[in-house]
Amino acid sequence: MTRKIFWENPYQTVCKATVTDVKGNDIVVDQTIIFAQSGGQESDHGLINQTNVIEARKEGKEIIYTISPGHGLRVGDSVIMKIDWERRYQLMKLHFAAEIILALTYKALKGIEKIGAHISQEKARIDFLWNENVATILPALELEAAKIIKADQEIVSAFSDEKSEKRYWKIEGFSRVSCGGTHLKRTGEIGKIKLKRNNIGKGKERMEIFIDGIHIG
Repeated sequence: MTRKIFWENPYQTVCKATVTDVKGNDIVVDQTIIFAQSGGQESDHGLINQTNVIEARKEGKEIIYTISPGHGLRVGDSVIMKIDWERRYQLMKLHFAAEIILALTYKALKGIEKIGAHISQEKARIDFLWNENVATILPALELEAAKIIKADQEIVSAFSDEKSEKRYWKIEGFSRVSCGGTHLKRTGEIGKIKLKRNNIGKGKERMEIFIDGIHIG
C-alpha cells in the first residue's frame, strides 16, 4: 500500500520514494506526495526523476502513475518526486472554499442535494438538485464564508478509519465532513471568495467558486 504523504503533510513539495512495481509506463512507489484525483479534486502535476507524470489514478489503496516513455525505471529504484506547488496550493484553497460554501449551503437551504463537484486550478464548482434560483443566497453565503476566513480558524484533517483510509476535516464549532482531499491548515489561507450561479438544467443549479488568492489573517 502506498504511503500518502500528501495527507500527512500537504505542504511538502519533494520526497524520496522507491519504485515497487513497473508495467510499461505505469509505476507504483512505496510513498508519494503526488495526489491522485479524488472527490472532484484534480490530480497534482508533478515529476518523478524529472519525468512528467501524465496521469495519476487510484486503484484500491494504491496509486498508479503513468509517466512519459523512456523513463528507464525498474523495481527497487530510488526516485525523487516533486509537485507543482503553485497548482497544489491553488487546488487546496479552492477545495476548501468549496467545502465551506457547501456546508453553508446545507445550512441555508434545507433539502438541497449535492450531485456533483469539481475543483480545478481556475475555479471550483458544486452542482445541486434544486428547483429554485440559488443566486438569491450567494451574497449571504459570501458574507458568512468571509467571516470564517477572517477568523483564520484551524482546520483539522485526520483519519476516521485508518485501515480503510477514510478521512475527514473539521472546523471546531462549524462542521465535520468526510473527505479524502488535501486540506489547508487554516481558513485564513483561502482568500476572498466570489460566487457565481450557473443554471445547468431544469431542477439543477450550479455554484461556481472563485478566489482572489489574497491571504486574510
